[in-house]
Amino acid sequence: MNTNFEEGKKHRFLQIHAQDNVLVALQDLAKGEKIDFGGKTLVLSTAVESKHKFALEPFKKGDRIIMYGVLVGIANQDIAQGEAITVKNVDHASSDYVLGERKVNWDKPDASAFAGKTFNGFHRADSSVGTCNFWLVIPLVFCENRNVNVLKEALDEKLGYKKVKSYENEVESLIALYKTGKSTEEILNADLKATPNEAKRTRLFPNVDGVKFITHDMGCGGIKLDADSLCGLIAGYITHPNVAGATILSLGCQHSEVSTLQNEIRKRDPQFSKPLTILEQQALGTETNLMQEALKRTFAGLVEANKNERKPAPISKICIGLECGGSDGFSGISANPALGYVSDILVSLGGSVVLSEFPELCGVEQELSDRCVDEETATRFMHLMSTYNARAVADGSGFYANPSPGNIRDGLITDAMKSAGAAKKGGSSPVTAVLDYPEKVKSMGLNLLCTPGSDVESTTAEVASGANIVLFTTGLGTPTGNPVTPVIKLSTNTKTFLKMPDIIDINCGTIIDGSETIKENAHRILDYVIRVASGEEQPKAMQLGQDDFIPWKRGVSL
Repeated sequence: MNTNFEEGKKHRFLQIHAQDNVLVALQDLAKGEKIDFGGKTLVLSTAVESKHKFALEPFKKGDRIIMYGVLVGIANQDIAQGEAITVKNVDHASSDYVLGERKVNWDKPDASAFAGKTFNGFHRADSSVGTCNFWLVIPLVFCENRNVNVLKEALDEKLGYKKVKSYENEVESLIALYKTGKSTEEILNADLKATPNEAKRTRLFPNVDGVKFITHDMGCGGIKLDADSLCGLIAGYITHPNVAGATILSLGCQHSEVSTLQNEIRKRDPQFSKPLTILEQQALGTETNLMQEALKRTFAGLVEANKNERKPAPISKICIGLECGGSDGFSGISANPALGYVSDILVSLGGSVVLSEFPELCGVEQELSDRCVDEETATRFMHLMSTYNARAVADGSGFYANPSPGNIRDGLITDAMKSAGAAKKGGSSPVTAVLDYPEKVKSMGLNLLCTPGSDVESTTAEVASGANIVLFTTGLGTPTGNPVTPVIKLSTNTKTFLKMPDIIDINCGTIIDGSETIKENAHRILDYVIRVASGEEQPKAMQLGQDDFIPWKRGVSL
């Protein structure tokens, strides 16, 4: 992959792979500009926006468009040399895949800078190590959502966990303007001063990072597969290394049964010993009985959770979830390859990483299946990919429908093009395991997890599988977070980083700008990961209380 930009030099365009027949514009290029490449000069027949692609050679209708060395589209009309590649002249296309030979030899990166490094985490009885120490409150069914919120209202502020940022002062200003007879236009043009952050309350339990109150819209009324998957997902959070214990609210008659949840917990941790309270409202009777019992048991659990303190652990105990959302035309050449380098370093040191979003692996199935450590693992990956896509097609869609309007606007015009760049997050190490949602990571190395491309559903699933840090790349900007795992945001371009500093932690646009190499950027990322894992830094998503949680309904979601 030709992404080693010359340091300190601003490039105008890039050929990602030697076999590619399109080039990527790294800055806006005007119609008529001359492009010198490969000993030849071509003239742009159209303007090409930054992040978009243009033809390196003339295409006839039906010709193959190659990026990252793989098929990403088919020309649906003749395309002139130097013409911009768009949704109007290219259709999605990807190559077929078969069970091939194992290609598990890989060039390990130089990991000496991180060998022997540790982080300070919370050690659990099952030998896992948490990067945080949370208590979880979650319902087995949506009927209990209100009761979860009542518990939140009772506990959050009193225990010192309520986020202090609010916009109540701004609302007061608007009310005052209205009461003084200001017009709608005057209200819209009013200069509202941002509310300063208030002083934080002292936490009653300093070793507990928070009580996370999660709600959802599942648990009953759907298909049995969804009810069982929800129990598996919740079990993944209960047994997660970042969770000290949990309070579970059940109505008592829902499809997501307590016995199913308990079985899923045992599957993930046969010797499960964390404090766990499961309360059934229909058995306890009144809301008062339920709330008082929940408060007493949760408070007692927090007392025990507070006894756990951070202690050193090798960075091999870090399990990184690899995620992207709001991707753009730079994702596959800056932030995603940087994450791939981080992944390879961690894997070489005995850690584990999780690459998900199966609709965004469309077109790179052959490479990933060939990288699987054995034929059984490769076969499972290909089966999950083919059945997922077939189900989507049967419902009138398919992987081809994955790119969002924002993706397309910023240069990702086909799913295969988006996927080829997204897969770079997984680096080059062998695939040690393929997991179906919501299975748990049990293997060191690169794990592939079947999830939708929807970033919140995917992040929710990666955490349930055991990710105790999530690295999330974004080109357009997205505030996604998670209740129990720190989500670190990395921008693919400097413009977005500067525009949205309140939600993005690390700029990978330095790779595009030429001020940093992929290796240098990856080292900076991993240094930050270790600080976050030790509780020394708090990513923006955690600061904002961005606790997104969406279970996957196993119908079609791309």
